[in-house]
Amino acid sequence: MSQESIYVTQPVLPELEEFIPYLEQIWNNKILTNCGPLHQQLEKELCEYLGVDYISLFNNGTIALVTALQALGLEQGEVITTPYTFVATAHSIVWNKLTPVFVDIDPQTSNIDPVKVEQAITDKTVAILPVHCYGIPCDVEALQNIATKHNLKLIYDAAHAFGVKHYGESLLNYGDLSVMSFHATKVFNTFEGGAIVCHSAEMKQRIDRLKNFGIVNESTIDDISLNGKLSEVHAALGLLQLKSIDHTLLMRKEIDAYYRKLLDSVEGISCIQRTATDVDNYSYFPIVVSDSFRLSRDELFEEFKKQHIFARKYFYPIMTDLTVYHSYRTETPQAKFLSEHVLCLPMYPMLSKQDIQKIVSVIKQEVV
Repeated sequence: MSQESIYVTQPVLPELEEFIPYLEQIWNNKILTNCGPLHQQLEKELCEYLGVDYISLFNNGTIALVTALQALGLEQGEVITTPYTFVATAHSIVWNKLTPVFVDIDPQTSNIDPVKVEQAITDKTVAILPVHCYGIPCDVEALQNIATKHNLKLIYDAAHAFGVKHYGESLLNYGDLSVMSFHATKVFNTFEGGAIVCHSAEMKQRIDRLKNFGIVNESTIDDISLNGKLSEVHAALGLLQLKSIDHTLLMRKEIDAYYRKLLDSVEGISCIQRTATDVDNYSYFPIVVSDSFRLSRDELFEEFKKQHIFARKYFYPIMTDLTVYHSYRTETPQAKFLSEHVLCLPMYPMLSKQDIQKIVSVIKQEVV
């Protein structure tokens, strides 16, 4: 077998010659940023493709998360979230001078547990910030009922959820706002980028101002905010990526199915089940390495590296095990267990069947 390295992900990129005409258009327009024509076109095409009414593009998903919380006017209080996530989720809360409250997850879905959410609500709670982990939908109905009952804002970290449709519509339409990431590792990428999906023209206008320093016009600034604008070059890549996104999702679906077929009878290895959806995006392929397996999760991780295969402990450690979040520590045993037992296997459309066979052969101890 080939000894070329197999990485946990590789970005999907168009042919370079397809990108050149877009660059020529940018050079001719001499507009590089500040909501240029390609930026506007990408927002329009994303709304149509995703089935959402309003979208505001950002330079990355983290700034989009920070801005989403600010846009809802959350100036003080507690935000309930999951410890089983990337640091951007928690960082966005703290950057807004809000207090993160971490509650446990449902180990079957890896998403925040609505029962734990409701138990954690106090008179200081102002919002819930769940994550559609691995692109698997949260229990959106239960979370919306809780948010409505307690008059809380509901913001979804939908970094993994591009293109997912649930209960007949875009998963991004749930909650007050949904935030996406278009980072190079994501299903849909613009090199770097992100977006906020909202439900009204007024909210989009507010978000658009907040991502541009709070500028209203040449002489008026009504908010202290950040620079979150997406450049024309990034928007150009996004327009190209949309042309092939359906093929990308199909390839990911086939890879997911092939992994599951090969791993079906492996003792001590289980695949996290994906919730039935109208359209899935197969963002990641996480496996759970149980204590009955011949190796620990970390030992399997190292064994992969010996074979030039680079999997990922995602998410590890949980947020409350990080030094910067020790003061927010709570007991979340399900998140802790999953964090110590999950390994995301390589997953990207260019991954060959031979590569998948090699990955699985390491698990089955067929590689010497």
